[in-house]
Amino acid sequence: MTVNVTEIEKQAASAARELYESCTLKAGDVVVVGCSSSEIAGGMIGKASSPEIGKAVFDGINGFFKPRGIYVAAQCCEHLNRAIIIERAAAEPRGLEQVNVLPYPKAGGSFATAAYHGFDEPVAVESIRADAGIDIGGTLIGMHLKAVAVPVRIKQRTIGGANVVCARTRPRLIGGERAHYDAELMK
Repeated sequence: MTVNVTEIEKQAASAARELYESCTLKAGDVVVVGCSSSEIAGGMIGKASSPEIGKAVFDGINGFFKPRGIYVAAQCCEHLNRAIIIERAAAEPRGLEQVNVLPYPKAGGSFATAAYHGFDEPVAVESIRADAGIDIGGTLIGMHLKAVAVPVRIKQRTIGGANVVCARTRPRLIGGERAHYDAELMK
């Protein structure tokens, strides 16, 4: 499969925009992104990592979220136990403990590597509880979302050859049949 990185960047930005428009993200929130550049290129996850594709996806997604004050958390691949690369400015207020690992295309993945080189002050952490997420190519981001994840259907269902699945989170509903809920928190 021939991949046009300019088109990949546009598709990634489109997915970010659609997720943003479908939920109530605000400045300071975190969106976790898992990305298989191999799947985007039409291959099998983990078999054909592409730094060019990873950078295009990062540029599209971070280029959309950063001006809005929303942090991108780049999920590494399973070889780094799906660690997270994130801006120090997002990690420290959340009390996230920094770990020592540097992603690269074959251990961490091309997207996480692009994030590490593209962020202002990147750090690696073991986990996070993100407000929303974008899974590109079946990378299984659920472990990094807050407890109640809600699927978000977007029109941008693929980036290159990879399927795209998005999610937002909402607070847990507690109580019973007499409980009343804040409708604004349900969005």
